[in-house]
Amino acid sequence: MTEHMADVVVLGGGSGGYAAALRAAELGRSVILVEKDKVGGTCLHRGCIPTKALLHSAEVADHVRESASVGVSATLDGIDVAGVTAYRENIVAKKFKGLEGLLSARGVTVVNGAGTLVPGPAVVVGDEVYRGTDTVLATGSYSRMLPGIEPGKRVLRSEEALDLSEVPSRVIILGGGVIGVEFASVWRSFGAEVTIIEALDHLVPNEDVALSRALERAYRKRGITSRLGTRFASLTAGEDEVAVTLADGSTLTADYLLVAVGRGPATADLGLEAAGVTLDRGFVTVDEHLRTSVPHVWAVGDIVPGLQLAHRGFQQGIFVAEQIAGLTPVAVPEHAIPRVTYSRPEVASVGLTEAQARTQHGDRVVAYEFNLAGNAKSEIIGTAGIVKVIRVADGPVVGVHLIGERVGELITEGQLAVAWEAHPEDIAPLIHAHPTQSEALGEAFLALAGKPLHAL
Repeated sequence: MTEHMADVVVLGGGSGGYAAALRAAELGRSVILVEKDKVGGTCLHRGCIPTKALLHSAEVADHVRESASVGVSATLDGIDVAGVTAYRENIVAKKFKGLEGLLSARGVTVVNGAGTLVPGPAVVVGDEVYRGTDTVLATGSYSRMLPGIEPGKRVLRSEEALDLSEVPSRVIILGGGVIGVEFASVWRSFGAEVTIIEALDHLVPNEDVALSRALERAYRKRGITSRLGTRFASLTAGEDEVAVTLADGSTLTADYLLVAVGRGPATADLGLEAAGVTLDRGFVTVDEHLRTSVPHVWAVGDIVPGLQLAHRGFQQGIFVAEQIAGLTPVAVPEHAIPRVTYSRPEVASVGLTEAQARTQHGDRVVAYEFNLAGNAKSEIIGTAGIVKVIRVADGPVVGVHLIGERVGELITEGQLAVAWEAHPEDIAPLIHAHPTQSEALGEAFLALAGKPLHAL
């Protein structure tokens, strides 16, 4: 075996891995990045970016359908799936090429191949050994399946759903979390009949219940059926359709079933435990600095317990790289990481839900909801929704929750308020440009500061 040395060896080239590699190289470290597929990982090639391209195509389709309401005559002739696919793939290809160029420009050595961790520690790829002073594990996640369900012609994971060459007439989605409601939004905009099955009582069940209920109302209005509080029992997949039996004995049939029940950590068959890395239910156990049980071995991204979000992976990769370089970066706590579901309408949040806030702070919690019906820009673009801000009485903002078209673009202001422990009185004097949707956040802060303007 041939041995190669570097300051940092990164196993996995997704969001967390390439962020760690780029930042470490920027700080003067020699870096080897090992990736078995393409740099960019799930987010760039099979997740965040291609699904958001699909959602934009779906948004355009809806706007054409609704154009008469704003005085524009247009007709939707249909969905050109091949055209949508070409649009999506072109965006991914551009971002991939850009990332490859950035890694090359920073001097990162990219090794294409499946790596395993061995004691020492080192990463082995075929007959080559890559040994670093520090090793960063960033192998990402995979689509979970329920016991007894296997992907096939009529049973899809999100990866296969992206590559469908047709718009299904009828589709069942198992799981009402982020992935499930986003695909439901796309397929409904493309003209499919959609049914979501969710075992818990609400769609996007990790969000504040006010947002969940608002999304459920919006989906009912769009003609998306939701079977909530209902568990999956069994599946029969035929040549031309799939039949799903629920725990209540009812049966649903459709062209396809999408299984969207979350993602698991991709840590199997990587030699982690044999190399001394402690795992818990497949996740890598780390301390508050993202150090594993093996000295100089770190872990970032979806393999670390917590929110499975690309931007969390970016932040953790940068955080680890800066520690390796001897800096003292500040970690972003989980509660201050913004979350966005890119459905129609969008759902965005940061911080505590009202229920979580009341568990921590009791009766000192004050929540305020501002309806987007009172916001001029929201009326112009034709969206309903709410802005909900939660504070501790005479204390800071601890949660910001939004639902409506384009509200994902507003959540950074919410993150600043929560992360900086700002009081509504601190924010209320600041000006939000008019007319913008950001004014809705400003109205909520004004109300919590005791001086509402456009609300009673």
